[in-house]
Amino acid sequence: MRGVGWRRAAGRIGWRRIARQIGRSVAVWAVSTLTMLALALLLPDFRLQSADGDSATRIALTAALGAGAFGILSAVVWPLLVRLLLLVPALVLGLLVFFLNGSLLLVALRLNPTGRGAVAPETAVVVAAVMSAVASATGGALAVRDDEAYRRRLHRLAARRRRTDPPCAATPGLVLLQLDGVGHDVLTAAVDKGLMPALARLLAGEGTQPPTHRLTPWHTDWSSQTGASQLGILHGSTYDVPAFRWYEKDREEVMVCNRPTSAAELQRRAVAHTGDGGLLTEDGASRGNLFSGGAGEQALVLSIAARRRSPENRSRAGYFAYFSDPANAVRTALSFVAEVAREIGESTRARIRRRRPRVSRGGLYPLVRAFATVVERDVVVAAVMGDMLAGRTAVYADLVAYDEVAHHSGPYSRDAEKVLTRLDRSLALLARVADHAPRPYRLVVLSDHGQSPGETFHARYGLTLADLVRAGCGLHVPRRAERTHSGTEARAAVRAALRRPVEEGERYRPARRREPIVLASGNLGLVSFPDVRHRMTREEIDARHPALLTTLADHPGIGFLLVASEAHDGVVLGPGGTEIPLADLDRDPGPLARFGPGAVEAVRRTHSFPHTADIMVNSAYEPADGEVLAFEEQIGSHGGLGGAQSRPFLMSPLELSEPVAAGERLTGAEQVHRVLRRWLGELSGPEVPLAGAAAEQGERAA
Repeated sequence: MRGVGWRRAAGRIGWRRIARQIGRSVAVWAVSTLTMLALALLLPDFRLQSADGDSATRIALTAALGAGAFGILSAVVWPLLVRLLLLVPALVLGLLVFFLNGSLLLVALRLNPTGRGAVAPETAVVVAAVMSAVASATGGALAVRDDEAYRRRLHRLAARRRRTDPPCAATPGLVLLQLDGVGHDVLTAAVDKGLMPALARLLAGEGTQPPTHRLTPWHTDWSSQTGASQLGILHGSTYDVPAFRWYEKDREEVMVCNRPTSAAELQRRAVAHTGDGGLLTEDGASRGNLFSGGAGEQALVLSIAARRRSPENRSRAGYFAYFSDPANAVRTALSFVAEVAREIGESTRARIRRRRPRVSRGGLYPLVRAFATVVERDVVVAAVMGDMLAGRTAVYADLVAYDEVAHHSGPYSRDAEKVLTRLDRSLALLARVADHAPRPYRLVVLSDHGQSPGETFHARYGLTLADLVRAGCGLHVPRRAERTHSGTEARAAVRAALRRPVEEGERYRPARRREPIVLASGNLGLVSFPDVRHRMTREEIDARHPALLTTLADHPGIGFLLVASEAHDGVVLGPGGTEIPLADLDRDPGPLARFGPGAVEAVRRTHSFPHTADIMVNSAYEPADGEVLAFEEQIGSHGGLGGAQSRPFLMSPLELSEPVAAGERLTGAEQVHRVLRRWLGELSGPEVPLAGAAAEQGERAA
């Protein structure tokens, strides 16, 4: 009898669910019908009646049938069209969405048995876009009241669902969300100002609710940029990544971290170095990253974007999953246009007010910014939502919006603060989705580096680092300095989405092999002589170009140099003839003293890399205001030593053990990787680690 009662109750719940679904469908249909009627009144090229006129009932019937046919075609045919267009560049698909959606409306009107509907092709695009947006908003509003329906809707808006749906484990999963370029100090300031209320609730609690997360700063290596940090976090190795871009003499190639071929090679080297596939090998997902982390589910991952075009290439799969709902394209397109207009207005205001420092924000930059702050954010967040609802064990996603805006507007600018507020809303949305996931989730928010403000080297001195190097070598210096353009993750993602690989190597090849190759990574510069197969020593450089090292070391915009040495293995050079062997830096850090704790260890480690440049150049740094001088066109930069760029953050749930023991520093992305490994181990075992075990676990991880 008890079993019969359960079956009856389940049957009643099932019928209620069906009834609610039917009710929502009817409501969406009714709203779509009213929308179509309103558009027919407003748009002259769209009519729902014959030339001789029809009764109100006949017009309403035509609208109802047309709206119904359009809704069915959107639900059934649209996903098939997106699948057929898998090989089309992702951003091209974003534009095709509107035309394909309009085509579906034309088909729906042709199938209308009343034969009364007619619309011009260009008007069909507008009508279809409005109807898709209204239907999506109506369905979402109705589904929010029904947890199960809301969960199913989020599945449709998110990344591809699994083909198989095995039962999820009862143990918690881990979602790792990277806020690219957000430094520890920037985050704490934003929380204190009330710009990020969702994060503030996690860190400080609300009302009677206690805090759930802790905030821990960590310190990067000398190369404070996404390529090194994310490779270390996901794959456990930052070995032989001296900068964002560098020249490899043995391969005669410039490596650039945001170039797909370079990212693939760096990932291969890291896996070979560690003997491990990555952090996400066990049921993981990688979204919007430079590297895969060994995840089985990958979307918008740059290291696989260089593969041959095929349906199996999943580097753009997230875009197609997102655009499979035409309402997403409508909503994102409107936000994209608004963001472009916002950037144009803000840059114009900065020029009128003559703000300093300032860099050029024209050309394609407004489109790149809109891509990073709207398209990439929406697609990545939707993919993470899908991963959580599918119950995946570990998810790592990168949101590049702040980093892109801060490079051009400054890390503490109003523009950057507005981006932080919108990122906070995305975090709040993911926290809400976690309530509907089939397993509990622990949310970890972290960054890969910070950003340091300051003028560009070119703006202050009227020449680039390459000009200064050429002058020190006695080579011709152009009268008009050619600025060093910046390369960011957002620009690489745009080019990957358009299937235009980021092949920057040829641009750096000198006209003559004896001329130096000068590369910039934020405020870190690298000078290499391509005709010498080995790393040159200080003695060899002096013999070839006697004035070069002195010219660089004594320049007021240069903080210090690192070069190899026959007498001392390696030396740090500073102004006024300062020369300190690496072995003596602990006793006398010399020019490294102003760069703070950890600078000596970071320089020594980089010196040990096989592909460290002949001359490593770090710009000057002013501790009083935290400013550096970028060798690229950026007023918020990262890549070297100096200021906030080397201090990212790690925000973790209190249920997990402390990242490091009290009084210790969390240093280097490799150590962050070990911490995350430990947490994954904790989640697969006891949900809450025993108090006092953090130190012991840290020792085991180390």
